[in-house]
Amino acid sequence: MAENKQSLSDKVKGAVSKTKGEAKDQIGNAKNDKGMQADGKKDKAKGNLQDTAGKLKENYDRH
Repeated sequence: MAENKQSLSDKVKGAVSKTKGEAKDQIGNAKNDKGMQADGKKDKAKGNLQDTAGKLKENYDRH
């Protein structure tokens, strides 16, 4: 059961990182701020990795 909480935690963290990254990317785009856009893209990539980690943990728990 602890593993399920870990996988859910990773998925939630991933969703937050992706949302934060998307906001930074869009604000950076609107302000023509390449640095903010780059930070946003990094946050989105981090979120994707966290989400993938959560899915892998979930699949591991099932087997």
